[in-house]
Parts: sequence; C-alpha cells; structure tokens
Amino acid sequence: MTGTKLGSLDPNSGNLFKYDGPAGTVVFLVALPLCLGIALASGAPLFSGIVAGVVGGIVVSIFSGSQVSVSGPAAGLTVIVASAIVSTGSFKAFLLSVVLAGVLQFLMGVARLGAIADYVPDSVIKGMLAAIGLVIILKQIPHALGRDKDFEGDMAFLEQSGANTVTDIVESVLSAHPGAMIISALSLLVLIYWDDVAAKAGAWMKLVPAPLIVVLLGIGLNQGFGAFAPQFQLRSDEYMVSLPVAQSVQGFFGQFMLPDFSAITNQAVLSAAATIAIVASLESLLSLEAADRLDPFRRISSASRELRAQGIGNIVSGLLGGLPVTSVVVRTSANVTAGARTWVSAFVHGVLLFAATMLIPSILNLTPLACLAAILIVIGYKLTKPAVYKAMHALGWNQLVPFLVTVLAIVFTDLLKGVIVGMFVGVFFVMRTNHHAAITLVHQDHYYLLRFNKDASFVNKNELKRKLRDIPNGSHLIIDGTKSLYTDHDIIEIVEGFQQLAPYKDITLELKHFELGGTANGHV
Repeated sequence: MTGTKLGSLDPNSGNLFKYDGPAGTVVFLVALPLCLGIALASGAPLFSGIVAGVVGGIVVSIFSGSQVSVSGPAAGLTVIVASAIVSTGSFKAFLLSVVLAGVLQFLMGVARLGAIADYVPDSVIKGMLAAIGLVIILKQIPHALGRDKDFEGDMAFLEQSGANTVTDIVESVLSAHPGAMIISALSLLVLIYWDDVAAKAGAWMKLVPAPLIVVLLGIGLNQGFGAFAPQFQLRSDEYMVSLPVAQSVQGFFGQFMLPDFSAITNQAVLSAAATIAIVASLESLLSLEAADRLDPFRRISSASRELRAQGIGNIVSGLLGGLPVTSVVVRTSANVTAGARTWVSAFVHGVLLFAATMLIPSILNLTPLACLAAILIVIGYKLTKPAVYKAMHALGWNQLVPFLVTVLAIVFTDLLKGVIVGMFVGVFFVMRTNHHAAITLVHQDHYYLLRFNKDASFVNKNELKRKLRDIPNGSHLIIDGTKSLYTDHDIIEIVEGFQQLAPYKDITLELKHFELGGTANGHV
C-alpha cells in the first residue's frame, strides 16, 4: 500500500489527486463489503448501506473539518438499527428517526458539545486504535479462510449467530476452503511487496493502489479456478461481494426511498432518534480523535464541526433511504494507510461507491471476500503492530495499563463498551498520579510543613488524611495553600476536622494562604 511519510511534505502542494485519488479507491474497495454487511446485519435493505456510504463520502467529507476521516454506516449501530426498525413499525418510519437524529446531532454541534471528546485520555485513544487493528485481523481471518458466516464489518466479540470471534476462527481453520486460502495468501504477498515492485517498474505504477491489484487478482484467480480447477472456485454468494443489481437506470433510482413523515408522532420514532444521535455522536467523536492521531500531518479537527457534519449527513441519508452514518475508524485507517492527504479521498470513495453500484454491480459481485479480507488484515496490522505496544511500555505503567485494558475490553466486548472501561481505568490512573503529586510533607524536629503543590480537590482526600495522621503529638504544623488556586469543600472539611482535633494532640496549627471556615492566615 502507498504510504505517506512525514517531513517536508505539504498536504496542499503538488497534485493532490496523485495521492487522494488512489487513497479514495482503496477506501472504496474496503467500504463496499462493509456497507453491505452492516445493512444485512441491521435487517435493512442492502441498498440502504450503499446510500449511507455514498452520503458519508460525498456529503460529510465536504462539511467535516477533518482531512482524513471517512464516514459511512457503522457496525456499532447494527443492534440499535435492527431493533429500531421493528419498534418504529416500518423501515420508512425508521428513516424518519435517522433524519431527526441528524437534526439533534447538528444542534449538539451548534451547542459545541463535541468538546466531550477532549476528556478521553490519550492512552485510551491509542488503545482503541490498537484494539481495532487487532479486531480487524481476528475478524478477517475466517473470511480469508473461506468462512463467511459473520457479516463484514462486525466488530463485536459476541456474534449474532451465537458464535464469537474465537470460535469463528477455530471453525474457519477446521473448514478452510482451499480456493479462499490461495486467494488470500497471494493477495497478502501482493500487498506486502507491491511498493518494491512498483518502484522498480516505473513512476506510473506507484499511482496504482495495491488493493486494486488485489481485487483484480482475486477476480481473475476465482474465474480461473472455475475454468481449470472447479473444486477451488468460490461459487456461492456467501463468499462474494453481493451488490443489489438493478435492471435499468430507472430501477436503480427506484431503490431510493423517502421517510414516512406521518410517523412524526410515533414515540418509538422519537426514542430511536435520540438513541441514534447519542451513540452515533460518541462513535464519531472517538473516531475523530483517532483520525487526528493517524493523520501524518497532525492536523487538529473541530469536534463540534464534526457533529454538525455528521448531523447533515444523517439528515441527507435518512431522506434518501440510507442507514445512519458515523465517522468510522476502519475506513479512516485505510484512508491514511493508502496515503490520503485531504478530504478529497473520502469524497472520491463516495463517488466511486455511487458510480460502481449504478454502472458495474455485476462485475463487482465477482470479487471474493477473501481478497478483501487480506486488504483489511494488512490495515489492521499497521494499527496494532508490535512497535505500538513497545512504545506504550516505554511510557510507564500509568500509560501502559489503561492502554492494555482498553485493548482487551474492546476485543472481548465492542468499541463503545471497551472505550468506557478504558476511560474508567485511565481516569483512575490520572487521579492516582495527581494524588501523589499534589501534597508534600516535610519536617525538621517538631516543625512540620504540609504544602499543596496544585489545586486541591476530592481526589487528594486520602493522601491528605494519611499525611495528617502522621503528624505526631506536640508538633507545630504549617499548612501552606499558596500554590493552590482552588480548594474544594472536601479538603476544607478535612482540615476543619483536624483543627478541632489538634488541641487534644497538643498540635499547634498555622494556616498560610489557606482559608478555613472564615479564618485565614495565622495561628489557630
């Protein structure tokens, strides 16, 4: 795959299409089966997944402030979408929920609620990226071996079939399809060595993305198996991309549908809209944080602008008959890995989705999922390669533990649950670090100085109590709050309690720049 190196590169210089065109093509190839798989898992028409992918590519990319983030239907919403279609009574009523969710997201962006993403610890974001890479690899191994029971794009450990990620891998190894194994193995070789081959072949070859070669190779091999080794051929739709094929241009456009606006008074529609807005916003904000870290030019995106862009995208998607859209890490990582520099790559991917679905669905349906699995495995490896874990280990336990907990939680649950678990652990370590650095206690003979080195809050309660317990009888204690610009009520109550106790222990208490129950400096 074509990579982008840091250094003197200017993302706005030169021929942008040289980078963004090939990158958009790669994202298109990755997004195509994901859009269809997520629609299938959601119990929605397959075409609705394509609509969401097109809108995420064309519409959201224009309004989003991120240069590399790519939006489309998200696997994390499949359960919500499936239940909402049932609870609202019809798919058209559900589409109204999507539109209303978009309106809510837009208003959230106007209210600048996107700032919530800034409170996610860096170790958790890095853990999320590494975990997604690991999940991609684990989920694509069965597809690479010819077991395509689980839908493309599923990121959850527990699968809808009742199996899980581990049992699915075991089953795929025991029932591996020889044709799929050959296609995926050769595809991996092409992806690994294509850059070297292209460099020797000439400058023009560098413009051809390796994933495109892999797709052409997969189609060619499978057709060749049909002619010369039928036992190796992947025949069933189960093993292939499965786009809806319209018989005419009129039939193609007839697949778009409008929401049922008469369902506006349906309580289930309003409830589904609120749920979609909240979950889709959280996924988008997390993905945006990940996108900024993946961006080779380290550009910083506006989270609130992203919410407005996602809101517009969901309004348009719902009006056209599409699933809800979010920013998606899998597509974004594929985009960055392929060398994208600006939002044009996401736009190109949306245009290609639309054009290919309308013009060449029959050709695309010849693509084996095994070769697409190889593409995703390489993308996953680049997110979770060993160097990532070594770098986190070098930062110390305060960073490593939240990172590893996030990785494991996402692998064995799903994205949102895993991030929530990681955040709890990350916040604990932040509090633990703050807890040890906020207060110092020094002494000479029977004179003791307890100093607050920063603002004092409830997280310092345990440390303060422990240090006050260590003050021996008959001492003179100075509590210095000079460096504490803010002292919350919990800390004041503890010092007030110690003030009442001090005479019984023959301790003289002196407060310096520390207000206590109306008493400031001086002896107490």
